[in-house]
Amino acid sequence: MSNEMIRPVSGPIPKTGAGIRNLFGRFGVLPVFVIVLGVIAAITPALLDSDNIAQVLRQSSIVGVMALGATFVLIAGRIDLSIGSLLSLASFVTVDVHEHFGPVAAVAAALAIGGGVGLVNGLIVGYLGLNPLIATLAMMSLLQGVTLVYSGGADVYVAHPEATWFAFFGRGYLLGVPVPVLIFFLLTVLTGLLLHMTAFGRKIFAIGGNETAAAFSGINTHRTVALAYLLGGLTTSVSALIISSRVMGAQTNIGTGYEFEVISAAILGGTSFLGGAGTIIGTLAGVVLLSFMQNGLLLLGLPYYIQWLITWGVIISAVWVELAAKRKRIFQ
Repeated sequence: MSNEMIRPVSGPIPKTGAGIRNLFGRFGVLPVFVIVLGVIAAITPALLDSDNIAQVLRQSSIVGVMALGATFVLIAGRIDLSIGSLLSLASFVTVDVHEHFGPVAAVAAALAIGGGVGLVNGLIVGYLGLNPLIATLAMMSLLQGVTLVYSGGADVYVAHPEATWFAFFGRGYLLGVPVPVLIFFLLTVLTGLLLHMTAFGRKIFAIGGNETAAAFSGINTHRTVALAYLLGGLTTSVSALIISSRVMGAQTNIGTGYEFEVISAAILGGTSFLGGAGTIIGTLAGVVLLSFMQNGLLLLGLPYYIQWLITWGVIISAVWVELAAKRKRIFQ
């Protein structure tokens, strides 16, 4: 078969667009969102008000902490759709345990549930070799069912929020900075060092880039993938502590939709949906930018559900730009 018969219809991107192509190939759709956010800030100066900034950063810490762990999973070439349901279950159990056994037991319960579910996902995907999309989608369903059975469909609240230090995680301040923001940035530093400065991080990149080559080079791909999911579960449990402490209660569906916000923020920050590329600082930027974008839309008077359209646009645009950069043409 001749080359003429298999040549793509669209053809390569002209050389005159090489600069733009390189820009999007390196930063994805992030520059576009920066420009749009600048326009919103010009229209709505309240976006950059100090109180509003503090509020947005506090709110973004929940998605942000989850996104840090999800970045490892995505770079490894996997995905976890169960983290939203895990957030619901962990939050509910945390508050319920707090009411029966106190805040220390509540913190331990949150970490145990997050780590346990993350590890199970890791074993199923890493060692059994199940498709991560199917495996975590099934885990999402399981966790939703467990949450409803455990709760009986009823919400739970801390009876005496003024009498416990548990509120520190979600409502506290340290040196004038909201504690959730400090937790987010502290974990950003720690996970950044883990991803970019350790052998474990290099293995994550190697597996996402070429898993077969990584296995032949002596990397235990099964264990590394399992640990990535474990980390994702633990960061979700930290977010559960933050959100349940902030609300001082939990609803059975409190984590609904968070998985898509987390994935959107990570890939907006440059993490490859196909694996093998990404940075923690990029995820930080993606989380903050997406949070301010959502807040700006609300300040413009647009309804809350517009955020779902933005989330859809982020995922579709980022993956499309990444594929276009890899194949050197816009269309298939």
